[in-house]
Amino acid sequence: MAHAPLPAGLTPGHGMYEASSPSRLQKRSLSLYGHRTSIALEGEFWQVLEVIAQREGLAFAAFIARLDRHRPPEQALASLLRLTALRFALQQPAITNLPQTSAQSGR
Repeated sequence: MAHAPLPAGLTPGHGMYEASSPSRLQKRSLSLYGHRTSIALEGEFWQVLEVIAQREGLAFAAFIARLDRHRPPEQALASLLRLTALRFALQQPAITNLPQTSAQSGR
């Protein structure tokens, strides 16, 4: 039985789906409250954060500053940004063209 193709950029690996090439950290510099700061995240996280900012009608730096204002002091900003992107991605419609695992197909 043929499986549906994987989404672009994904390859099967050890029973899991992995990025076909490792994502590198991309460092960006922003001004938050008049101070320059640098944040390093994988490119995919930056992409999702940009989408969220656009959907909320905010400039990217304003969006990051808003998140930072509500960040608990013990949480790193990079961690908050990754979790924000992940939570947003988890709320999006599921990818439906992934092949079923043997557990899902009842084998």
